[in-house]
This record gives sequence, structure tokens and C-alpha cells, in this order.
Amino acid sequence: MFLKQTALLTLLLYLNTSPTLATEPAQLVPFKQAGILNAWDKYRDILSFGKNQTLALLDDGCDLSKPEWSNDANGDYPKILVTYDSVDGDSNPKHEGRGYHGTTIGIPSSVNHGGKRGVAFNNQLAIVRSLECCHCELSDSKTLAAALKWVVDNHKQYRITTVNLAPVDDLAHKAPVMTEIDDQLKRLRRIGIWVSAPTGNHNFTTGISWPASQPNCFAIGAVKPGTDKVFLDRHRKVDLVVPAHATSSSNAILCGAAMILREAITTAEYNWTTWGNNLPEAMMAIFQRTGTTLKDPDTGLSFKMLNLTAAIDLVFGT
Repeated sequence: MFLKQTALLTLLLYLNTSPTLATEPAQLVPFKQAGILNAWDKYRDILSFGKNQTLALLDDGCDLSKPEWSNDANGDYPKILVTYDSVDGDSNPKHEGRGYHGTTIGIPSSVNHGGKRGVAFNNQLAIVRSLECCHCELSDSKTLAAALKWVVDNHKQYRITTVNLAPVDDLAHKAPVMTEIDDQLKRLRRIGIWVSAPTGNHNFTTGISWPASQPNCFAIGAVKPGTDKVFLDRHRKVDLVVPAHATSSSNAILCGAAMILREAITTAEYNWTTWGNNLPEAMMAIFQRTGTTLKDPDTGLSFKMLNLTAAIDLVFGT
């Protein structure tokens, strides 16, 4: 009860004192901890927070009847720009079989409805049903590869800059597992499109879920909100951790943050080439350099936690 009252008080203080946004963050405590609320306020007159960028959400489908995904949910343009189903080869992304996850996983990164805002609240979505259920198996690599190829083929037309590769196979991989998706991930990295995936939610310390385990896909772990405790699946393969109650939400939050950092780099005309061989690699390096260092006593490893404001500050030299 105390934690709920504290979160409510923090929210009321934010809404009453922020000159920027009289709205509710999709996840108050994680957004504040990851420097997102400060970024919204500090750069409100400089950045658009996702406008003219599309996030491709590769998951198990979406119920388009939900009000947050309706045509008028994003003001003067539709939140969902395009849909595709790589399983059936059509444009209907509805859940089939055991699917359920893709309807809600876009909220932390993208929602802009009913006074609630995700990280990159002005972005648009490409909903791509890529498999039957987000709790996947390696055999789903065929339809996931087809979904990634669709992004490669259509990224210019739909202004896709970022991919949330949401599935997890719930196993502990300490090394990559070769599948059909690897060639497409390599292509996406080469053309400058961010792709990241959640590490999994089983407190594994010997490996992380596929496809986060793969090269050219950033692996995103979690920090328990309101603490400095790294938890859930964590391993030396993790690239960044983000406050959230599940790694799928951590990854969703980071996808929104990646869109904002990309916009900052473009707006500032920042020379990112000193940070990496391609833009996603450079952006991750910036997130890691500006992130908060957290030590995990269970593994003896240190991880970097997202601080979006610090990352943008670096780009603008502030």
C-alpha cells in the first residue's frame, strides 16, 4: 500500500509541476528512473518524441479494436501506419492460436491515448504478426525471418527506424544459435535499423533467450523498478538494462528511447561515427557510456542502466 501511495504522490507532483505534459506516463516509476520524464521536459521545444518515425513491432499479433490503437488515438495521424502477417502472408495481424502479447507490448514505447503516453509517444507503429505466440521455439525462426525481411523491404516506404523483436524462447543460451533470422538481422544492422529483444524472465544467469542471444540484435535486461537491483535473465551477453517488471517492457521502453536518441542525433547533426561502424551500434555505445553502472552480486557482473536524458545531453553537448 505504501508503494502505491508513493507512486501516486509522485505522479500527482509530476502532473502539477511539469510545464510540459499534463499527462500520465505509461509506466511512471520506470520512466522517471530511466531519465525519460526529464528528457520530455528538458527537450520539449527541440524534439518531437518519435514523430516521422515508425516502430516495427514483431510479435504474436494485435487486437486492433483496442481504443489505444484506433485511428484517432494519436491526434492528427493514425498510430498504426501499416500491418502485416508473415505467418499467413496477409495484412491482418489479429491474434490466432495462443497469441496475446502483441496487443499490449506497444504501450510502453508508443501509446498516446486517453492522457497516457509511452516513451516515443508521437511515433507510429508497423504491427507485424510474426509467429503464433511470443513464447516461441527455434522453429518459429522461419516466420520471424520473413517478418524481418518485410521490414528490410519496406523500411523506406514506412519510415521504419526501429524494431522491437518481442519473442522469447524461455531458454538460457550462452552463445548464439544459428537460424534463418541471422541474415536478416545482419541486413537490418547494416542499413542502420535498430533491433533489440528481451532477455527473458526466469532469473537465468547462465544465458539469455533467443532471439536476444543473436548477433546484430541488442539484448535488453531489467532492473527492478525503484531499486538498483538487476534481475530476471542476466548474463554477460546483456547490452543494457532498463527499469521494468518484465524484460519485454524493458525492451519496449528502450525501443522508444532509441527513437528519441536517433532524432536527437539528426537534430543536432551529431557525428556519431566515432562511436560505432553503424548508427545502431553507435547509439548503443552512447547509451552504455551515459548509463548508470549497476553491480549484480549474484553474477559478479556490472551492467549499464538506461539514462535517456544523459544520452541526449551527450549528443547536444549540454
